[in-house]
Amino acid sequence: MIGSVAVGLLGLLTLSIPVGIVLFLLGFGVDTFFSSFPLSRGLGNLVWSSSNSATLIAIPFFVLLGEILVRSGVATRTYAALDRWVSWLPGGLVHANIATATMFSATSGSSVATAATVATVAMPQAEKLGYDPKLFSGAIAAGGTLGIMIPPSINLIVYGFLTQSSIPQLFLAGLIPGLALALMFMGITVILCLLRPNLGGLRRTFPIAQMMRALLDLIPIIILFGLIVGSIYRGWATPTEAAAVGVAGALLIAVAFGGVSLSMMTQSILGTVKITSMIMLIVIGASFLNFTLASAGLGRELTAFMTDLGLTPFKTIMVVVVLYIVLGFFIETLSLMVVTIPIIVPLVVEQGYDTIWFGILMIVLIEMALITPPVGLNLYVVQGARKSGSLSEVMLGTIPYVCMMLLMVGLLIAFPSIALFLPAALN
Repeated sequence: MIGSVAVGLLGLLTLSIPVGIVLFLLGFGVDTFFSSFPLSRGLGNLVWSSSNSATLIAIPFFVLLGEILVRSGVATRTYAALDRWVSWLPGGLVHANIATATMFSATSGSSVATAATVATVAMPQAEKLGYDPKLFSGAIAAGGTLGIMIPPSINLIVYGFLTQSSIPQLFLAGLIPGLALALMFMGITVILCLLRPNLGGLRRTFPIAQMMRALLDLIPIIILFGLIVGSIYRGWATPTEAAAVGVAGALLIAVAFGGVSLSMMTQSILGTVKITSMIMLIVIGASFLNFTLASAGLGRELTAFMTDLGLTPFKTIMVVVVLYIVLGFFIETLSLMVVTIPIIVPLVVEQGYDTIWFGILMIVLIEMALITPPVGLNLYVVQGARKSGSLSEVMLGTIPYVCMMLLMVGLLIAFPSIALFLPAALN
């Protein structure tokens, strides 16, 4: 059954069928060929139970929050402000790309939205200031991946929902690795630009007065992040309630910056509906597929298979890492998560690993999938914003940042406290 499901999944995806539909088709296939019970009769109840969750309401709120900030022009102001503060480093404006992506990751919760935001604002600057197109675009694609690590993260919400893990603890666990990855991205950029100064373009400095004035455009975003995350950690609000407060805060910021209009609100709401519908179709389809797989005995079959291999816990986690890296080449990230979580997580927990820790490790591996061909979504988002050059330039530009992600995977495995320190300290 394992081989049949894997072949079916890859085969249907190669036909360019929407992922949510693929998951439903696989569920019906498992029901037809591997189950002695008519599992599809429970589809109606399963669809309702998998979508009737207050936790999932946080998803459209966080998407709407990001849409408002992007479409109201706050992104442009944030990028310009960070340019004043980090462009003196070797690499110049490349650091503004990473820093802006990091800041928007702390509000949008979506990697693709973060990459699209930064790419739209930054790309015109690259051509004017003579930056190497590979490194410049690669930094944007890589920086965008932080949107699913730094809280609030839509992917962490989905992971918590599917594994029944604490979402506030997942948010805490993702904070240090997310910020560390941002610093590692900036560090490798400095090293590359010191070795080859032509990659980094012009390094610029600004008067202290300009830098201080630029802080006025950063303070509202920092306050918004503190409002969302702080209210969750202090126990004042659930993630869903905090997301609703975040939307109100984003609207106030947009009003203060003069970016609110009927057209902006219409586009933000339509964008939210489209993205949320896509996510929910995948979540519901995955719930049905996972139900049929569990009922047909895939969990027992996989556990028996791994037991027969006689792997140690360390070797098991290394097999899982390699599996996610390979699957990340071919399967869209959210789909990869929801398909594999019910199969892999019980296996990992049985080996003695912590669910929260593994969620962060999985997110790093999922981030890699966003910038590795042929399915890396951030590659296509950045290339679309460039409007010139080849996709291969973006792919080459992400290689140093993929290496940093692999290093983070190794650090998380060697030192689990990187992810578990904050949840334990604030529990």
